[in-house]
Amino acid sequence: MLTLTLRSANPAKTRCDAVVIGLVPGKNGKGAEVAPGGEDVAKAYGRRWRPLLSTLGATGKAGEVLQVPTTDAVNAGLLVLVGLGAPDSSGPSADAVRRGAGSAARAVTNAASVGLALPAAAPETARAVVEGFLLGGYTFTTYKKASKESGSSSRPGDVVVFSAAARRSEMVTAVEEAQIVAEAVMATRNWVNTPPGDLTPPAFADAVVEAAKTASKGRGARKVTARVFDEAALAELGCGGILGVGKASDAPPRLVELTYSPAKPVAHLALVGKGITFDSGGLSIKPAASMSDMKTDMAGAAAVVQATCAIARLKLPIKVSTFVPMAENMVSGRAIRPGDVLTMYGGTTVEVLNTDAEGRLVLADALGRAVEAKPDVILDVATLTGAMVVALGDKIAGVMGSDEIVEAVAAASRTAGELHWPMPIPEGMDERIHGSKIADLAQHDWVRWGGGLFAAAFLREFTQGLPWAHLDIAGPAWNSGGPSGHVSAGGTGWAVATLVDYARGLAATSS
Repeated sequence: MLTLTLRSANPAKTRCDAVVIGLVPGKNGKGAEVAPGGEDVAKAYGRRWRPLLSTLGATGKAGEVLQVPTTDAVNAGLLVLVGLGAPDSSGPSADAVRRGAGSAARAVTNAASVGLALPAAAPETARAVVEGFLLGGYTFTTYKKASKESGSSSRPGDVVVFSAAARRSEMVTAVEEAQIVAEAVMATRNWVNTPPGDLTPPAFADAVVEAAKTASKGRGARKVTARVFDEAALAELGCGGILGVGKASDAPPRLVELTYSPAKPVAHLALVGKGITFDSGGLSIKPAASMSDMKTDMAGAAAVVQATCAIARLKLPIKVSTFVPMAENMVSGRAIRPGDVLTMYGGTTVEVLNTDAEGRLVLADALGRAVEAKPDVILDVATLTGAMVVALGDKIAGVMGSDEIVEAVAAASRTAGELHWPMPIPEGMDERIHGSKIADLAQHDWVRWGGGLFAAAFLREFTQGLPWAHLDIAGPAWNSGGPSGHVSAGGTGWAVATLVDYARGLAATSS
């Protein structure tokens, strides 16, 4: 169990196994200089400080990590120097601090106690230090034999964040809330990393119910209620999209609905998340190499569930209604065929032309349910299209929908350290999605261009004109490379922090 405290002590005189400070590039790009927060450590080294940086070849560039035994210079046994990159006029940004703290976390895995003397003079940078360090140190070891046998974690048990403003109430709140958000992101990563055979739709639904119960525990906790619809209940509701996608699998589909409702909500937010626990592509089957990471196709569902739990734990004064359709897109004699017509919740008929574009089918049902809750805003989150990855790469998500909501989501993502780039829904897409000759809508049209925009236009048909944004996180939800900054390898937990910051902003503007 990690214990994290905020202190105004001198980091050079505090006894711990490792102390972390930041570096920024020196003037004129030569060498490196100590970043705010680490001045006392540099002062403790005295005249040895400059030669030390020179000997190490320190540059202060983002991503740089240097480790030095301290001998008698400070009370910590190890000094860790992390590059924060070039600061702006007000100093290193919260994003830079978050990334630097994440890199530092992977450099101190053998330390039992760590002091973080990074820039943390304001709530936003203190939050960044905590989120970065916790998320950067994340590892998924559930299936590792060595981890089970040792029964212990290599992560530090005691972490101190140093700040001269440590006694200010807003700083304490920022650190406490950062821990809640980081825990939600890590829980999302755990679900995304879990093998698909162990996280089938029924198992995922059970896990979501348990998460809601956990979020509702504790002194002064706000309740999160959960309701699960099995395949029989889905048939009664008329959720043809969820049933159609899930009927080929031996693991039946589910729809989970969560509700968090404080006493006097100032706004009502609906969240919808795509929960395809494994995507083979169905009869429009994927190439084998494209299936290896398709357990991640439920990342949107995981994100909206954990964001809901975090919003409840933060006691934000907004009502949240969350809708999570879950299915496994498999191949069998029961599978939907290209050319089939499905009836969505609410009665809209859809011609299926590509069974590997299944996410929009389950989301259509869930969006129909969300609209009936009469929220002020709907946000849906999905690993929806490869086209969005082609357009934006694997580190930026796309966001489309109502202009004012898109702008607000993009702003929240910048604060959260998760970039969402606004994308259009051109007028021509409307003609394409109404191109079916036998149904109300065409689910797909095999035109190579603008596939991510087509999908967003399709989803818009089920929002009934309510303020809405669609977050396509197909690229950044999964990191196939090594960890970088606060972003882990594997499941990243993308969109959780953005959703929480959007909810904060909605609460602030609505009160």
